[in-house]
Amino acid sequence: MDSLALFATASLIAVSLYWFVCILGSAEQKGKRAVELSGGSIAKENVQDKYKQYWSFFRRPKEIETTENVPDFVDTFYNLVTDIYEWGWGQSFHFSPSIPGKSDRECTRIHEERAVDLLGVKPGARILDAGCGVGGPMRAIAAHSGANIVGITINEYQVNRARLHNKKAGLDSLCEVVCGNFLEMPFDDNSFDGVYSIEATCHAPKLEEVYREIYRVLKPGSMYVSYEWVTTELFNSDDPEHVEIIHGIERGDALPGLRKYSDIFQVAKKVGFEVVDEKDLAKPPSNPWWTRLQMGKIAYWRNHIVVTVLSWLGIAPKGTVDVHKMLVKTADYLAKGGDKGIFSPMHMILCRKPEEN
Repeated sequence: MDSLALFATASLIAVSLYWFVCILGSAEQKGKRAVELSGGSIAKENVQDKYKQYWSFFRRPKEIETTENVPDFVDTFYNLVTDIYEWGWGQSFHFSPSIPGKSDRECTRIHEERAVDLLGVKPGARILDAGCGVGGPMRAIAAHSGANIVGITINEYQVNRARLHNKKAGLDSLCEVVCGNFLEMPFDDNSFDGVYSIEATCHAPKLEEVYREIYRVLKPGSMYVSYEWVTTELFNSDDPEHVEIIHGIERGDALPGLRKYSDIFQVAKKVGFEVVDEKDLAKPPSNPWWTRLQMGKIAYWRNHIVVTVLSWLGIAPKGTVDVHKMLVKTADYLAKGGDKGIFSPMHMILCRKPEEN
């Protein structure tokens, strides 16, 4: 009887693990299974050391405020988190307003399509995705608009993932991915018919530097739209709770420092853009974007158990548990920031590069 009970228990654990890892897969799109979790371009045996290195940047904050140090900082972060993001969130590494009657995936797609619609481009136009990740937005925008999308990301592992997804989706003829730093892009002046960035320029140490590069590669008369991470007018720098929340978001998302909402307009004007529109897409009548984080708490802890077991078995790299724990904690800070109204991940600014005289 004891042997039978032991066998039944072991079978239940095995079936449950198989269900969590192989059947449930990603919360959005099964682009990555739990058993495939890695450290990106980092060798398996070095993941934990790289995680410690990532945190060491915050003991020397001045080092992540300079252009020359950004690549290592951001590249290390995305090597550590890309697989977990894909598995637990989906292929679009951003938020979107909640829409009644729509799934999270549909809300994400609508948010992405809105960006390219604001650019007003025609099929065949050449569009830049500044900070493309693994290309979720790129593929949605290419399919929606018929434009040719060129994405740039600092992380080589993300480049390879994006190209794989582009091919699987049958969109590789419309989607090109380049490995590079959006502060020093390998593109000619005046070479794009439009540019968008979705929750990506927050990684730049100085917003002016990335906006100036985008201005350079954009054709005169063409549009640029960005969804920016900002602190809102409700943020109080003298409130210890507010400060803790914002610092938690910065540490858990590889940010040199969150900007004030009022900075975005000023920087855009400073580099030469005409500001056509600016609004916080997180504000009413939009429904809260952070409810997805709060509703996903059970899934986070379910996933954490899976990651812990896989790490213990030696399937997931040592250090993966630490990375996942960091992301769970960061999700809590993000939800608190949204709930208190002191943080927005979708402060939209729409700009035009003036026509040449």
